[in-house]
Amino acid sequence: MKKPVFLAAAAFLAAIAAAQTAPTTLQIVSSRLTANDLKADVSFLASDALQGRGTPSPGLEIAAEYIAAQFRRAGLEPAGDDDYFQTASYANVTPIVDGMEFTVEGPSGAVKAKIVSMALQQAAAADLSKAAVVKVAGNDAAATAALTPEQVRGKVLVLDFLEGQNPVMVTRQLPALAARLQPALVVVLRSGGQPANMSTRLREVTAAPAVPVLVVWDEEVRTALGAGKPAPAGVLVSVHIPPPAATPVKVHNVIGVLRGSDPALRDTYVLVTAHYDHLGVRGTGEGDHIYNGANDDGSGTASVIEVANALAALPARPKRSIVFMTFFGEELGLVGSRYYGAHPVFPLAKTLADLNLEQLGRTDVDGGSSVGLVNVTGFDFSTLTDAVVKAGGATGLQVVKNAQLNERYFAQSDNQALADAGVPAHTLSVGYMFPDYHKPGDEWPKLDYANLAIVDRTVALAVYAVADSTDTPQWKDIPATQRYIKARQDSVGK
Repeated sequence: MKKPVFLAAAAFLAAIAAAQTAPTTLQIVSSRLTANDLKADVSFLASDALQGRGTPSPGLEIAAEYIAAQFRRAGLEPAGDDDYFQTASYANVTPIVDGMEFTVEGPSGAVKAKIVSMALQQAAAADLSKAAVVKVAGNDAAATAALTPEQVRGKVLVLDFLEGQNPVMVTRQLPALAARLQPALVVVLRSGGQPANMSTRLREVTAAPAVPVLVVWDEEVRTALGAGKPAPAGVLVSVHIPPPAATPVKVHNVIGVLRGSDPALRDTYVLVTAHYDHLGVRGTGEGDHIYNGANDDGSGTASVIEVANALAALPARPKRSIVFMTFFGEELGLVGSRYYGAHPVFPLAKTLADLNLEQLGRTDVDGGSSVGLVNVTGFDFSTLTDAVVKAGGATGLQVVKNAQLNERYFAQSDNQALADAGVPAHTLSVGYMFPDYHKPGDEWPKLDYANLAIVDRTVALAVYAVADSTDTPQWKDIPATQRYIKARQDSVGK
């Protein structure tokens, strides 16, 4: 039986009215993602009670439990091996330097490095006698990337830094470089340094032995290895490094998933990530010794929590699944994200993108004020940036490219580990440097929470758009991305 015309018309008009009054995605996200909620998260995570969230520490474990509790509140599915926790077996490794020796034999004879002019960056046992040397300029990324395992395996890889060059940007990537090239020893040759041999470092417990990384600034050794020039012909290295002491520890990535709605696409994934560790407690004597890490990266961790809470409240799930994850050990060299890259919970071939969130809360950055904008590292590297730019248009946030710093800082946060696995991945930051960077003064009252909320609403819209699309982010075919394109091809081809 047909409905009376007036009833059909009334139903039609009611549907139009409902559609006109239904809140938009941005309205729902904005109502759920507020400055006060972010302040509540950061003020706890960066409180003195958590003692700077060093990796490993009781404060870091408390932070992990807090993040897991917030994922439960949002209704995310747990995605770890133990509820929301991906458990990783590591050891605190302390170098034993008594008896350590490093000798270079060249055309002018043998030169032995002084113990006060060496430091172990990564402790591991080594006994080499007259090993061959492969040497590249430490700041020449292209030359380093061009090295192959066949050239380096079982030899001594020397990264030569000239005076005034900063090896930090490269040395944070050494674990991945050593795993790829399989040298017997990595030597960071630099013009100066300070002994740090007794510092304890975190290392994954694996069957494969670690590659020792030795920093050397002994001038006679630098001369013997041809500092600033190619290595002299026939130069050989002998080294003895005693086995380090190791204490087992357990650490955790925290992972929850908002399951997608499309049966054909729900087993593909978009990541939202941040690191939840910081520097812990350092130093003695008068003054504040707690490195609270409010902006770095309490702001990113709180953002992951509140973006998850906002997107879980939407009436319609996106087609693809969204994974929310916080990493341990970023401050120790992207340790937690590299662990995930080596032990992914979700297949990397089906992981389409990662937006990593770092240092989003301070607006007094980079020597000025950065209200109303966000930076994207590797801005031109992939089409994922386009989704962030479009979302910024909806929220009124300017998405910018720092021409001097965007590529340099691409390698300095957890997006790098995902990019190395082939996943289009970028880090969003309001600024790259701020007055209390890696200092005890990085405390929660100094953050601009109203601006942080706008940034996070932009993240939420961008992530939802990518997850709800049948299109997938792609690396752009430019020289800087060739290694990531190859990694993507290798991953998808498995």
